[in-house]
Amino acid sequence: MSIFPRRLVHLAELTLADAREAKLKLVTAESCTGGLIAGLLTEIAGSSDVVERGFVVYSNEAKREMLDVPGDLIADFGAVSEPVARAMAEGALKNSRAHISVSVTGVAGPGGGTPMKPVGLVHFGAARQGRSILHEMQRFGDIGREEIRIKSIETALNLIRRMM
Repeated sequence: MSIFPRRLVHLAELTLADAREAKLKLVTAESCTGGLIAGLLTEIAGSSDVVERGFVVYSNEAKREMLDVPGDLIADFGAVSEPVARAMAEGALKNSRAHISVSVTGVAGPGGGTPMKPVGLVHFGAARQGRSILHEMQRFGDIGREEIRIKSIETALNLIRRMM
């Protein structure tokens, strides 16, 4: 029995199987999901041959220190932004031995939203060695912290799959 919804476990199993077949290692860089993407992937036995590491970078300082996200990027665009999501994905690749990275930064709520960056706004990045960085933005709406985080995990796994 998993703590994650069955549909997400199935998606994670497919993601791991595809990465394993392609001999690719994965790294996560997570802010608003707090390590749940890595947690889901490592919920599956045998995932250690694919999951290289995960970074939980909840604070701006952690984003700078662990992933080399430039401080001026955070100051200019905010932590919840396309440039920061891209820099997180790039930094995760650079600071790991993985081939594919995924990043997530957003406003999971219930507070913390603004008119420009409302609760439910989440930016994702994905990087692969030798390829351009992908970005995706989702506006899930104020559907509750748990549901925003669950939908973010699903989006991140699908983004990894697009990078394979």
